[in-house]
Amino acid sequence: VQLQASGGGLVQAGGSLGLSCTAPRRTLHNFTVGWFRQSPGKEREFVAVTRWPGADTDYTDSVKGRFTIYRANARKTVTLQMSNLKPEDTAVYYCAAKRGSISRSDVLNPAAYDSWGQGTQVTVSS
Repeated sequence: VQLQASGGGLVQAGGSLGLSCTAPRRTLHNFTVGWFRQSPGKEREFVAVTRWPGADTDYTDSVKGRFTIYRANARKTVTLQMSNLKPEDTAVYYCAAKRGSISRSDVLNPAAYDSWGQGTQVTVSS
């Protein structure tokens, strides 16, 4: 499935941004969808996931309580709502998807996903 990520931008520390992941001409209702991020010189890092089936979500510890992932728009969009942003959240954010389920341990692994969006830059200034 082709994915499109959008919503990045420049924000001051403490601010909020919402990222959206969509698949043109289809829904994502039977996909597990995750968000990853990558900073220069660092490996791609798991941020959050909404798993299929059901509404099970998981987050990396550094964003718990600040980020929320949810499905919207009749399950055509997966949104990552980010609040209380910190400079260390600065990265290129990617959405990724896999049809069906991914085990709780495997959701952290980028290789478990078979579709990726193009990435959207999030920059948090101090």
